[in-house]
Amino acid sequence: MSGWAGVFPAVTSKMREDGSLDLPQTQRSIERLINHGVSGIVVLPMLGENASLSVDEKVQVIQAAKESVAGRVPLLTGLAEISTKAATTSAQLFHRHGAEGFMAFPSLAYKTDPRETVAWYKAIAAATDLPIMIYNNPIAYGVDVTPGILKELADVPTIVCIKEESGDIRRVTDIYNELGNRFSVFCGVDDLILESVALGATGWVSGMTNAWPQECVSIFGLCSAGKFAEALEFYRIMTPAFHLDTHVKLVQYIKLAEQLVYGAPEWVRAPRLSLTVKERERAAEIINGTKAILDNRLRKSA
Repeated sequence: MSGWAGVFPAVTSKMREDGSLDLPQTQRSIERLINHGVSGIVVLPMLGENASLSVDEKVQVIQAAKESVAGRVPLLTGLAEISTKAATTSAQLFHRHGAEGFMAFPSLAYKTDPRETVAWYKAIAAATDLPIMIYNNPIAYGVDVTPGILKELADVPTIVCIKEESGDIRRVTDIYNELGNRFSVFCGVDDLILESVALGATGWVSGMTNAWPQECVSIFGLCSAGKFAEALEFYRIMTPAFHLDTHVKLVQYIKLAEQLVYGAPEWVRAPRLSLTVKERERAAEIINGTKAILDNRLRKSA
């Protein structure tokens, strides 16, 4: 139904120092991502500080993204709410304002059991006719959408994809063994992309693509073409930076990478705070080291 495949960056919502939205900078980052070959855009993910924005601000981000994307790639929005009513109402609202699909979180405030998880996603699917990517991140949210749960959702045609972020690389194979090709499987963490594509994943919701879109698109392309030896060399260079995508402060770290690589603002909104001096120095060392290696490779190939 959706045909989603390829690299879909989880786009950071740019902020000003006072914590207000910086929509022009957000649009600038989206334009840069598309110009470097990404296959889709996901606004308002965890990296977009979804839970810290008001409903009106979320609509503003979607509208700004719609204007910037201009139909060139699919535009998904994160759907992260507490209650079923809020999730279905937001789905309808975001649809009206230009979203073309959802990356749907579990309930943010309640750890649903399997029966409740199925009901949650079925309710969201019934709210609109837009395609849905399930956001499976049990490490962060305590809800695991297992192959068994996916089997109970297989008869819902608009649920088309799962962002697999359980941290267990065996899960990719388990999904295919249980359900065949019923759902597209997207890698949901940067430091498992080579392994995930080797096992059959056809997409990547990526954090560090915000900083290095061309490089991440290249890694994914090499993996998808089965050129794993070439991809592995590149992947090993990027992996120290990719590890920052799995840290509790991934939003701050990825925004810092964007700032150091191309000058985007790194401000975040409370309750997130700016990095301490030591945290910033430690992350900047990794990011600048990665940048130096990549720049050196580029000079040699010129």
